[in-house]
Amino acid sequence: LDAVSNTSTSEDGFASQRPVQTLRDFNNAIVEIANNTNPAVVTVTTEQVVRFRQLDPFSMFFGEFGGQERERIRRGLGSGVIVSEDGVILTNYHVIEDAEEITVRFYEGEELKAEVVGSDPMMDIAVLRVDRDDLPILEMGNSDNLQVGELVLAVGSPLQESLAHSVSMGIVSAKGRSIGIYSNVAGYENFIQTDAAINPGNSGGALVNMDGELIGINSAIASRSGGNQGIGFAIPVNMVRQAMESILESGRVVRGFLGISWGGDVDQTMAKALKLDVNYGVIVGTVTEEGPAEKAGLRAEDVLIRLNGEPIRNWALFRTTIASTRPGEKVEIEYVRDGKKRTTTITLGEMEPEVAAAVEPSARDEFLKNLGLGIQSLTNEIRSRLGLDSEVEGVFVSDLDQNSSAYRQGLRQGDVILEVQGESVDSANRFYQRLKELVDGGEEAVLFRVNRQGQRLFIALDLTK
Repeated sequence: LDAVSNTSTSEDGFASQRPVQTLRDFNNAIVEIANNTNPAVVTVTTEQVVRFRQLDPFSMFFGEFGGQERERIRRGLGSGVIVSEDGVILTNYHVIEDAEEITVRFYEGEELKAEVVGSDPMMDIAVLRVDRDDLPILEMGNSDNLQVGELVLAVGSPLQESLAHSVSMGIVSAKGRSIGIYSNVAGYENFIQTDAAINPGNSGGALVNMDGELIGINSAIASRSGGNQGIGFAIPVNMVRQAMESILESGRVVRGFLGISWGGDVDQTMAKALKLDVNYGVIVGTVTEEGPAEKAGLRAEDVLIRLNGEPIRNWALFRTTIASTRPGEKVEIEYVRDGKKRTTTITLGEMEPEVAAAVEPSARDEFLKNLGLGIQSLTNEIRSRLGLDSEVEGVFVSDLDQNSSAYRQGLRQGDVILEVQGESVDSANRFYQRLKELVDGGEEAVLFRVNRQGQRLFIALDLTK
């Protein structure tokens, strides 16, 4: 072990360097990192009131068929990481999603209520704040420097509260994983894969390197059993940092915008067909008019092969990198056109935010939830990714319950709804208002006009089911 250079963490939060010459030295270094990490990791518990109807088998004899409405408390468990002394805590969006009350329990046992400063469902990040100062923090590292094979610790609260602050050790198994965990095409994935033990409840916890730095927020597992099978995933801290800083500054995540849509990934066969000398890259499908890419000279059918000098392996990671870059920053893209390599520098624009709700969000969300639908206003960024013309108006089906009537009757996630009962809908609010008008007017079924990958379809929705 003479060649092993220790990377343990001192009390002031900075890495200290000590030679590691024996197994005991190595063991003590791991112990020190765990001891300094644990106080900065918290257990996050959530509560949500769920209303349901309890059917009474005898009620039919008295002319009552609806049953009684009852309530129960749904509780959730996750983890979080303290990143500022004045109470800023990072966790996953899915840990606090729909929560009505969030409680944070610290390493020494103190519990405080937390408020959500902001969240990003597309990256699965949430920023919480508690009313307390002088908290222990975990310094953020640089996840771009992380190497496959590097030792890491995972810290969190797996399975149940009594197992809070569990520490496991493993290695970085892979980087740049896109595993399709977000069925919404708007999701961003660039996971660190690790074999450190991650289980339900670890979500939002810390992935720590041997410098004692936070290099990832544990987020997901791949498992056939539902528990740890040595394949866990963490969101790189560089992505998390950009999202957090944006939320703290502006209340939302501000994303970089390039202004192109996907035309295909390059593999060996595609490389041969295009006579490329590399087996990677992405093909530009369409270019947004007056967007950053068009202004820099990119065209449809260009093959993008490098971003800032690094190979572009696939579209999912490329668009995640662009979205994680601040608007106004410059990126260098190498591309191939007509067999010739070219390079251009592009100043990224700002991706359009979701149109703010003009109606009470809870009323709209509850209405759409009952239909099994998740809807987003159609932005230029979504138009670009779907290859739609800039003048196309509609709403994007971002989520769809497969047990819903809408799914059974043919609607699919990723569809763009253009019209509802013959009337155009240009925002999520207008879509809700139009449906509500029809329901209030006694309509039992409505007709959607839908764009699905360029194909125009008509789909009927039964409002009585």
